[in-house]
This record gives sequence, structure tokens and C-alpha cells, in this order.
Amino acid sequence: MTRILILTGDAGESQEIYYAKFRLEEEGWQVHITAPGSPGDVFLSVVHDFEPGHDTYTEKPGYRVTIDVGLDEVDPASYDGLVLPGGRAPEFLCRRPQAVSVVKAFAEAGKPIAANCHGPLLLAAAGVTQGRTLTCYPDLEFLMSQAGARFVDQAVVVDGNLVSVRGWPDNSPWMGEFVKLLKARKS
Repeated sequence: MTRILILTGDAGESQEIYYAKFRLEEEGWQVHITAPGSPGDVFLSVVHDFEPGHDTYTEKPGYRVTIDVGLDEVDPASYDGLVLPGGRAPEFLCRRPQAVSVVKAFAEAGKPIAANCHGPLLLAAAGVTQGRTLTCYPDLEFLMSQAGARFVDQAVVVDGNLVSVRGWPDNSPWMGEFVKLLKARKS
């Protein structure tokens, strides 16, 4: 059975976590959410939206999310793909060696990785963006360039095993391309 890992945590974007989880489960695949903590622990996701008169997104409380596997117990070898939702979770996960190690293991194994919005911050922290073409939340263009990536401002970018999008409005093409990569790898 295909197994997918979603790496997120407090202030992860609700729409990116749950859209990915439910879309991948529709394929009949097993999806585990990992975050700092223990299985059964709950963290609060957020909803980012765009309001007239604001220079950037606003943040509202999202859904409670249950951890399936604690971050410290993750074995990347037992999963076929990795999902990196955005929100603010990637900002603090970048400072957690285990989170960075998980991302690096998936990248080094050439397994499909789906990164949304601020999710590419974890790719940069793992040192796997050099020479890669990707997209992300547009305000991160400078950071991605500093990490050696080529930023493209479009709905979805596929570069080898990496699928990236700008934010939750691009969820459909994000998971569409990720599913294609996973199916191609399994065939």
C-alpha cells in the first residue's frame, strides 16, 4: 500500500493539510500526519485568507489536527511520498533537526515531495533547493533565490520529484501533479 507522510504542526495551513490528506486517501492510500509531539496529541491549524486593505494574508484559527506519528519516531524509509503544507509551521519546523532530517531523507531517496506556500522553507533548510525550479508564496522568492532555487510565479511547478505551488488556491493542481508522480513511481 502507498503510504504518505504529511509534515506540519502548530499554525500549519488547514486547507493545505486537510485537502492533501483527503485527496490522497481518495486514492486508497494511507496518510499519516506527523508533527512535534506524540501520537494522539492535537495541534491547532490556521486559516490564511486575503482581506481587502491588507498587504499580506490574515490568520484565523483553523481546525484541530491529531498527530498520527510523532516527529521523533518517523522512519522516512517506510513512506512513499512527503507533503509539506504551508502556514507558519514550516518557519518553526526549520529549526528542528528531525524535521530537516526527514525532508532531506525523502529528497535524497528521490521520493515525491509536494510543497505548498511556506512549505519550501523546509526544502531550503534541508539544503535541497540548489538548482531546483519551484514556486511558493511569492513573498518567499528572495529566500528561495538565496537558497539556490529558481522561483517561478505560477500555479504549479514540477521539477523532477518536487511539486510546488504558491498557496491553498492552487491545491487542486498541487495534488493532481503529486498523485501523478506517485503513480508513475509505483508503476
